[in-house]
Amino acid sequence: MLKMVPDPPHTLHSLEDTLIQASDYALCALAVSQQAILLQPRSPASILMMATAHELDSLRLLLESALIQAQTPKEPRTPH
Repeated sequence: MLKMVPDPPHTLHSLEDTLIQASDYALCALAVSQQAILLQPRSPASILMMATAHELDSLRLLLESALIQAQTPKEPRTPH
């Protein structure tokens, strides 16, 4: 019997790939929230949309920082 819903692909991503993909999603969500603000600037929900845009921008910056940290080579630390 065939399954109604197929299993998701079993591709394992590296940490960098995952951070890049998460950053892309955050950037897209930020663009959507900014567009919603532009379309309805006087809406009662515009304050919530602005807060969402601010939080998404903060998330994007954190993801970029994490990506930079993941990409820097680990140097052996010398004890002092």
